Amino acid sequence: MTRYRQPGAVLTDHRFTVPLDHADPTGEQIELYAREVVAADRAAGDLPWLVYLEGGPGFGARRFVGREAWLGRALQEFRVLLLDQRGTGLSSPVNRQTLPLRGGPREQADHLAHFRADSIVSDCETIRPLLTGGAPWTVLGQSFGGFCAVHYLSTAPEGLDTVLITGGLPSLHARADDVYRAAFPRIARKTAAHYARYPQDVQRARDIAAHLAEHRTVTPNGYTLTPEAFQSLGIALGGSDGTHQLHYLLENAFVRTPQGPALSDTFLESAQSALSFAGHPLYALLHESIYGQGAEPTAWGAERARAEFPEFDAAKALAGSGPLPFTGESIHPWHFECDPALRPLRETAELLAARTDWAPLYDRARLAANEVPVAAAVYHDDMYVDTAHSLETARTVRGLRTWVTDEYEHDGLRAGGPRVLDRLLALARGEL
Repeated sequence: MTRYRQPGAVLTDHRFTVPLDHADPTGEQIELYAREVVAADRAAGDLPWLVYLEGGPGFGARRFVGREAWLGRALQEFRVLLLDQRGTGLSSPVNRQTLPLRGGPREQADHLAHFRADSIVSDCETIRPLLTGGAPWTVLGQSFGGFCAVHYLSTAPEGLDTVLITGGLPSLHARADDVYRAAFPRIARKTAAHYARYPQDVQRARDIAAHLAEHRTVTPNGYTLTPEAFQSLGIALGGSDGTHQLHYLLENAFVRTPQGPALSDTFLESAQSALSFAGHPLYALLHESIYGQGAEPTAWGAERARAEFPEFDAAKALAGSGPLPFTGESIHPWHFECDPALRPLRETAELLAARTDWAPLYDRARLAANEVPVAAAVYHDDMYVDTAHSLETARTVRGLRTWVTDEYEHDGLRAGGPRVLDRLLALARGEL
């Protein structure tokens, strides 16, 4: 273990070895990385543990500096574990460079089937006794981390002292199609709100999409920027400052050149940074798989659901006179053609989309008998997680208390920091 300091905090690096397949504990092992953080003035104290499960899938835990954001509130009473979920961050990496070590696309898809919430929770239960001496711990789950927390409640509640969820109460039964069929109307509302705030962006977005439709455009890192890829920049609209960031990205899209107007290097650099999955390929590979349960394949649910909303078709929008709709948190086959970090994994993604042996993730009977204190922030009209789905699940989990708010977008834990965590702790403890 390596121990070091940041302002107001002592950090310790942990590395653990866990089974790739928890059903075969003596089989192949992979490495997990986690960063322990404790307040500097309480480093020697006997504190309860809180493990943070990041959103995604496919993102490592946030890299905080000192006691910033919600972490400062957590350090008032917890020893915090920032876990890089399997395949992310400093845990054994999974990407276009490492997956060929598994063999061909079939072997890669079989490998990736072990990177969902069920395996992540089994990882937590493997390392928990090593850190807590067997005591249960508090789980804080953001977005997909909340999906993992609900699976945790379904399968290993004895490991949990308290569960806190922000923007991550999943439907217990919805298929990928259902999730995205509910999502596109929310995305349309977020787009309309953006254009109401920044009406000058209506023409800018149309001009950019029209240019992309007429000119093959490749960014400096090799990303093929199509009108559909441009529309997907709307994923930012689910965050607290996303509408402003999208506006700033659009405002300097074009420059004059000897050949006429062209998309600026500044715009292309910003767009490729926002769109590339190079740093988090598991997000694209597993995004629909997190909804897979049973024998029905996910089969590119977002692509099929989008076809039910023709107003999102870029060509049709450009043929008309109305605003170009943005899209949001959805993965499509064309992602694996546009993004150089994903192109080598296209066949692997197809095999995952066709997979029919997904294990159930949630046990409704066990959730209905839950005895673990649970509090969840449900963000009204959350672009990423359907509010109706979340509230239906909240009614299923015995004793779960919700805080439904429109003060924050999906990233309320980041934007609201200490206040959000403080309120969830008070709810879970019956103080509110």
